[in-house]
Amino acid sequence: MNSNLRRRFEMAVRVRDFLQTHTLDAVGENAAVERLQQLIDRAQTLSNQQIRGLAATRAATEHRQGARDMVERKLLMYLAGVGAVAAKQDPELAARFRMPAGHPSHQGLVNLARAMLEQATANKDLLVSSGMSATLLDDLSSALAELEKTLEESRAGRVDHVGASAEMKSVAQEISAQVRLLHGLVRYRFRNNPDLLGAWASVRNVVGPFRPHTPVSGTPDGNGGTPAGSGDTAAVVAPAAQDGNEKAA
Repeated sequence: MNSNLRRRFEMAVRVRDFLQTHTLDAVGENAAVERLQQLIDRAQTLSNQQIRGLAATRAATEHRQGARDMVERKLLMYLAGVGAVAAKQDPELAARFRMPAGHPSHQGLVNLARAMLEQATANKDLLVSSGMSATLLDDLSSALAELEKTLEESRAGRVDHVGASAEMKSVAQEISAQVRLLHGLVRYRFRNNPDLLGAWASVRNVVGPFRPHTPVSGTPDGNGGTPAGSGDTAAVVAPAAQDGNEKAA
């Protein structure tokens, strides 16, 4: 999750905690808070999905290198060598068991291995008589299936990660809209309580990134004005409001 989304979700948790502490009474008000909770829950689910997808992709990538080496450098090279010997009896086999000059993609290697396995199965007796182990084709089939499995795991992991990332942006927009609604509600409900309004301004601030700011002594912001970040978008989050930060995705 990128830092902008994380800060927005952390803000949503602080808002939720504030509103749970300072209970609202009306049915419509409680419904607005419940909707925020639903969005927070969805964000957490998506964060978990994103993490799982990324972990699955990384694990598949690490596993794939070993599976590829087994197929390409051990089994296929052995089969190609046997095919070169067998081609002395059947010249048409020479092109069918030739390794590529370059470095094929993972899928390209799978396609090549499948084609060579098919040809080797059809010419098994000749290849065995030319020096191929009777178990080579079974070993190649198993190793190829393992390589294909890592490719599928990578695809599934990317789908989970990318899909979750896209939906998280949508959820973040809904959270922003819900907090704007709640902002009006809080300002109305606690209009005669400046302390709570000040705490609310701190709670709903999306923290950072900060800009350097050095006020001149004697004036609020060095220019005789009000500091940017005062009022409803205060730049400092009240310590008590940060308890929910770790809950946010």
